[in-house]
Amino acid sequence: MAFDVRHRALYHAFIEQGFDTWLAHLPQQLAKGLDRKRHGDLAMWEKAVAKLPTLPKERHIQLDTDTVTVNVALSSSAREQSENLLRALIPWRKGPYQLGNIVIDTEWRSDWKWQRIAPHLSDLNGRRVLDVGGGNGYHGWRMAGAGAHFVLVIDPSPRFYCQFHAVRHFIGDTDGNRVHFLPVGIEDVPEKLEAFDTVFSMGVLYHRRSPLDHLLQLRDTLRPGGELVLETLVVQGDEHTVLVPGERYAQMPNVYFLPSAKALAHWLTRTGFRDVRIVDEADTSLTEQRSTEWMAFHSLRDFLDPHDHSRTVEGHPAPRRAVIIATRA
Repeated sequence: MAFDVRHRALYHAFIEQGFDTWLAHLPQQLAKGLDRKRHGDLAMWEKAVAKLPTLPKERHIQLDTDTVTVNVALSSSAREQSENLLRALIPWRKGPYQLGNIVIDTEWRSDWKWQRIAPHLSDLNGRRVLDVGGGNGYHGWRMAGAGAHFVLVIDPSPRFYCQFHAVRHFIGDTDGNRVHFLPVGIEDVPEKLEAFDTVFSMGVLYHRRSPLDHLLQLRDTLRPGGELVLETLVVQGDEHTVLVPGERYAQMPNVYFLPSAKALAHWLTRTGFRDVRIVDEADTSLTEQRSTEWMAFHSLRDFLDPHDHSRTVEGHPAPRRAVIIATRA
């Protein structure tokens, strides 16, 4: 029942935003994204979210700080119950979060990425924002904290969907009604939507078999003059440099193209963007991506050559990420 309520909130938001064409596809998209036959643990994750205890109405939400924080008084029993249920959703990859006095120390220090991006963004105040491949929604909450009026996070992972709704349970309706999650990929967004003021694609491009098609899909979600924020793995080199890593890169089986930042900027120009600028480029550190008690599996350290951290275990250049901001022509 709780998840039906959340779906109704999503429907209401789509009506408010005038997404009439997309609205007609929502039942099918939700059914596919939350198909228990395809995702065997989904029922357990949904149950964990549904069992989160009722919280006091008095709470203080902080979406503009490094840690997405909900200051709310939890009894000892409510705290224990909440933490056990949140741990049922492990692994937590994007964060950090503090929900009551429960600190979720995620695999990624996603706040560091936001610190690198935020100074270069156009003002998000009042804007309609799409976060493609947004994980559990950490950056979506930060976008709302920066003033976005409507944020839609899309990601096909049902685990991330459940993590998002667990966080939203703590955040509540006042701030939560500005941020929504749909368990789909970019290919499920209606063609030529041209509806968003700002679109983020972070950590997605290298997973696409056709990166230029992904850039075209992103372009078509933006209104003319809208802003794209693209963050992805890159390699060092000139505008002609592209690494095609083969079967695996840093133990990931689905990494297809790693261009240089300059090559990526050229791709953006060719796919209908202007004012393309590389605003950040840096190696990923072992303190930004690491194992924690909330993500106790292998992480970056395990994917690098133990004798040479400048290389992956396969011998490729170690992960390096760039942020490029561009305007739809």
